[in-house]
Amino acid sequence: MQDLSLRVGGQAGEGIATVGETFCRLFTRNGYHAYGHTAYQSVIRAGHVWFHARGSPDRIWSQGDSIDVLYALDQQTVSIHAQFIRDGGVLIYDPEKFTIDASSLPKHATLLAVPTLALARKYASEPLLQGSVAMGVCTFLMGMPFETLKVLLEENFGGKKKEILESNLKAADEGYKFAQQNSKPLARAFKPNYGPAKLLITGNQAVALGAAVAGCKILVQYPMTPATALMHWMAPHATTMKVMVKQAEDEIAAINMAIGASAGGIRAMTASSGGGVALMVEAMGLAGMAEVPLVVVLAQRSGPSTGLPTKTEQGDLNMLLGAGQGEFPRAILGPGNVIEAFHQAIEAFELAEKWQTLAVIAIDFTNAEDFQSVDIADFPLDYEPASLFTVPEPKDGAPSNFKRYAYTASGVSPRSIPGQKGLEFVMASDEHDERGYLISDVLSGLPKSVEIRKAMMEKRMRKLAGIVASTAPPKLEGPKDADVTIVAWGSTASPVRDALTELNAEGVKTNFLFLAHAYPLHTKEITEVLTHAKKVLLVECNFSGQIGRLIRTETGIDIRNKLLKYDGEPFYPHEIVRKVKELARGGGN
Repeated sequence: MQDLSLRVGGQAGEGIATVGETFCRLFTRNGYHAYGHTAYQSVIRAGHVWFHARGSPDRIWSQGDSIDVLYALDQQTVSIHAQFIRDGGVLIYDPEKFTIDASSLPKHATLLAVPTLALARKYASEPLLQGSVAMGVCTFLMGMPFETLKVLLEENFGGKKKEILESNLKAADEGYKFAQQNSKPLARAFKPNYGPAKLLITGNQAVALGAAVAGCKILVQYPMTPATALMHWMAPHATTMKVMVKQAEDEIAAINMAIGASAGGIRAMTASSGGGVALMVEAMGLAGMAEVPLVVVLAQRSGPSTGLPTKTEQGDLNMLLGAGQGEFPRAILGPGNVIEAFHQAIEAFELAEKWQTLAVIAIDFTNAEDFQSVDIADFPLDYEPASLFTVPEPKDGAPSNFKRYAYTASGVSPRSIPGQKGLEFVMASDEHDERGYLISDVLSGLPKSVEIRKAMMEKRMRKLAGIVASTAPPKLEGPKDADVTIVAWGSTASPVRDALTELNAEGVKTNFLFLAHAYPLHTKEITEVLTHAKKVLLVECNFSGQIGRLIRTETGIDIRNKLLKYDGEPFYPHEIVRKVKELARGGGN
């Protein structure tokens, strides 16, 4: 696969994210696909931060494995990242800030000393302009036109004072001209204007956009990384998308407000990370008992407790499976990329409304925060949510004997909007009969009460079969006669898909079973694939292989070959390639 990658690293507060995101946009504006991986610490200043921007003429799914241009703002960046520079790559640094021992670098790496601070000081006393100088240098090295960078800088700084924009443009121009005079474009450099411009979006933004398209009218949230950016993006677009954004005092208030809005007939959503969702679990049970549609976004990060607040993991599936005391139906979706995040946001609202239940979108830090390019066609905005309030008011005020929780074959009961005349009902957290009247422990032990409890539990749990039937089963990606079958869920799918491209190009036949719906599982289709696979590899970002354990529980199939990662970092394609080749050569089971 032809690709080109830039990585910039330094200390928090040095404008690294701006440089990295600008390069992702430089790729997309010239018609290339892009992926941007951000890595930062949970501190405001200091602490090592880096951003990896990757571009390709083909669709790419992850940050990849190699670096073509490394822009190092400090020695620590060199020590950590220089080892990943590939043949023909360049390391950019400012000798005024630190020196580099060339003998400690990969032999194929080229050093390019750039006086970023000296050039920046021509236009401002603040060192932040060094980033614009470096952007000019990197733009030339990657074969991109300065005019595109100029447009992006105008967009970035157009809302600031005129002198700020002008100083950044001049600094970038200095960097571009310096590179022209002291270097040459990379051998892997891209041609400008490869095709139509593409969009650049994160998973959080994709979920927010998908929710708005699905008819969500209120987002109630308390900020917690990495879910915070969802609210930060939705708030300034609230008026355009006709969504009310409310920051609650805590996560408990947030989910209860969302439940109240949904009970009143409004499509509602809340979002948080694992610690926040842990506070929501009792209210999830309330939604389950009252059969109120509810969409929750869980942006996973490394745990337990505060864990690594700015690192990725897929460690919260077990919590989601048992969230809320007792048993009630739920749907758990795990998008693998930003396109799936958009579509699964719509699907989550469809499932929640249709089955009057809880639907959770379980993304993780990588998917939530990383940038990916998309084509406009990937995000259709013409979806029209159907109203599921189908119960008409009785004519002439005649008594309706409305049974909000009527026993049905599907488990889904008729639903009215509160305030509809003649369709009043009781909604509470206690067990109840078809009218909503509580049985609780007042009638406990009486034969009729026992029968009601049993029938109502069975009614609610019948929805699980309906959820399975109304969602698409997983499909194999790759050759059917593969030597190794990979199983994964969530954003781990992205590096798996990049690895799949490399493996099959090298003749290592590999296919992929992606579980977009983590619960309830499509056990029939999963069993069919895994029982006919030659070798199976489970790939997950957690310690215990949680989706693998669920598969074993539901199907009896134990996936013994595992590639598990729990150090806070996402998978890289080469890690998956290496493990698959090991299995293909005869290792594992």
